Order: sequence, then C-alpha cells, then structure tokens
Amino acid sequence: MRHDNSASILSAESLLDLAALRADTPGAERVVHFNNAGCGLLAAPVLAAMVEHLQLEASIGGYEAAAARAGQVRGFYTELAALTNCAPDNIAFAGSATHAFSTALSAIPFEAGDVILTTRNDFISNQIAFLSLGKRLGVRVVHAPDLPEGGVDVAAMARLMRQHRPRLVAATHIPTNSGLVQPVAEIGRHCRELGLLYLVDACQSVGQYPIDVAEIGCDLLTATCRKFLRGPRGSGFLYVSDRVLREGYEPLFIDMYGARWVAPDRYQPVETAARFEDWEFPYAIVLGCAAAARYARQVGMDAVARRTPALAAGLRDRLAGLPGVRVLDRGRRLGALVTFAVDGWEAEPFKAAMDARRINSALSFRHFAQFDFGDKDVDWCLRLSPHYYNTEQEVDQVVEAVAELVTGRRP
Repeated sequence: MRHDNSASILSAESLLDLAALRADTPGAERVVHFNNAGCGLLAAPVLAAMVEHLQLEASIGGYEAAAARAGQVRGFYTELAALTNCAPDNIAFAGSATHAFSTALSAIPFEAGDVILTTRNDFISNQIAFLSLGKRLGVRVVHAPDLPEGGVDVAAMARLMRQHRPRLVAATHIPTNSGLVQPVAEIGRHCRELGLLYLVDACQSVGQYPIDVAEIGCDLLTATCRKFLRGPRGSGFLYVSDRVLREGYEPLFIDMYGARWVAPDRYQPVETAARFEDWEFPYAIVLGCAAAARYARQVGMDAVARRTPALAAGLRDRLAGLPGVRVLDRGRRLGALVTFAVDGWEAEPFKAAMDARRINSALSFRHFAQFDFGDKDVDWCLRLSPHYYNTEQEVDQVVEAVAELVTGRRP
C-alpha cells in the first residue's frame, strides 16, 4: 500500500540509483536500518578508506602512514568545507559533535551574569553543558518559548535577544528526540542584525540536508560524521567563522597543534580553525570522514534532502493511523526522525521486539528531553530514522512490525 507521499519519494528516487546505493551498503542486506539518527550504515568506500590506512599503519608505522597520506588527510577539510559552503581553513576535526560543541563553548570568555539564549528543543549534552557553565561561572540560561504547533517562536526569541543581549545564542537544527527542524537561518538573521555570537548544533542535519553556513549565519557549527553523513564513529567537526578567528577566540585548553610556543612566556594560536584541534588524530577515521563527505556529495544532497524526509513522512503518517500509537513529532517542518509512544509496553521490551525482527531503532527517554517530553507527557518513545538507501518495502515492513506489536498479545 502506497502512501500519498509516494509521489515525492519516487521523484527523489528517480535521481538516485537505489540499487547501486544499496550495493554500496553491505549492512542493508542484513538489517532494516532505521537508526540513521544514531549511526548510519557505512558505505563501502568509507570502510575501504579506513581499512586501507590501518593496513598502511601496520606495515610502515603510524607517523609514516600519516605523512604518506597527508594529501588525502587534507581532503577531510576540503570535502567538509564543500559540504557546508565554507573554506577548508574554517573546518576543525573533532572526536564527536559533543567534543566540538564543548570545545567551542570553552573559547567563549563567559562571566557571571552572562546569558546563553537557547531553545526548549535541544540535545541533552548541550543543555547539561549550559547548566554546568551556570554552576561554575554564574551564567544564566534563558529558553525561548515554542509556537503552539511546535518549534521555537523566532519572533519571541528575537525579543529576548534584544532584552538580554546574550553572550551566546545557541540552537539545535534538529533535536535528537524528535523530527522537528528548527528555523536556524531565521534565528541567524536576527543574530547578525544584533552582532550576537551564534552557535548551531547540526548533528542530525549534516548528511540529511544541504548545509550552508553562510545562509544560516552562524559563527560556530558542530556536527558528527557518524549519523546521516554515514561516516565512522568517534568523529565530528567544528565550523569556525572568519569572524571568530579574526577576533581571537581560542579553546580553553589549546595544545601544541593549535598554537605555537613562540617565547618562554607566550604562545600564538594558529590562524585557522586548526587552533581548535589537538595533536593526536585518528587518521583512519579522518580519512573515513573524508570519504563519507565525498560520497554524500556524489550521491547529491538535494536528492537526499528530498528522499530521506519523504520516506520519514510516509512512515510517520502510517504509524499515526495505528491504534495504540501516538506520533510525537510536532513543528512546521519535520525531518527524517520519527518518534512515537505506544500503549501497553515498556521501553526495552518494545525495542527488543523490534530488534528480533532485525529492525534497527533507538529509544529516547524523558531525561533526554526534559522540556519536550514534559510538554508531550511521555516517559519514553521509539525513534525510527530512515535514510535515502532505505526502501518503501522497508517502510512497509516496519509499519507491519509495529502494528503487529501494538495490536497483538503484549507481554
């Protein structure tokens, strides 16, 4: 049974060679992978890039392998820059999105009474970091209200910008606990008008949508490579604007890679975003990230941005029609994260039942999203997140599995 969204799915699919994409995705033969918001399935070229470098390290040595592949390592910066519309010098490698986010925060000289203006829909680690800054330095955290239909009220947020003149404005493009897509470019326009520092978490949107840091208007942007970009775990990146570099922002604990020790009592940060990096690099992972970004650009981000959310929209609408299922996603624009609560089940047994059907999913709990799940009055939900290499037949399989579980005999 095709859903009304099938026309948009097929239109996007016509721009993609789905058979070739699935052939490039070994895991697609083994599981229905609807956990791309957690970790996307590696494409064969990504895996090959990492394995080849590890083999080279084993045969000639780690430092020597890094020197021999210096050109390919630089490809990480050129590929991520092309993916986000900036210069390679504006990109820094990070061990994760959270690493990138905390490193960026550490560069801001917060003082007691400074305000961080953010939203009610955010990644848990970001909110914990803000609260930690409040506990340690006396920073105040102000949350902009949501619209009745979901998503931040940008007009209200702009008024709070003028009222508080925050030291930092921070927003998550797509929170991990729902399909909401926040209007980060609209927020960015207000930040530019007021000259406010703006940090965007693009963890769930890089690899799902085209990302243009100039259009967003952010000073800093963080992301992982393991999710919709389909890169390896243990990797992420930080975009640092020319403004931030020019004004001398640097991480709190800068090391020998990000700075030069120019005199016994003085160091000088490097001029590029490399000041936010450390000396030690997982070079095989860096090369895997470069391959993942290259692969995403070859697939075509415009086609991905049509197909992936369309698959999720069809899944979301069909789940909403099942008895005992409450779809939780709210907002004017929704992406490829589909979240829902089910009657009569506990979290772990429900996920285990999906796992037994070889359907990959993820759980989200109230302590991951205190505001959002409090508003929705749920303690947990299941999150499903398809990607462009998934099929309509897999959507059918997932809907049938959920229907069987919620209408059949429950434990």
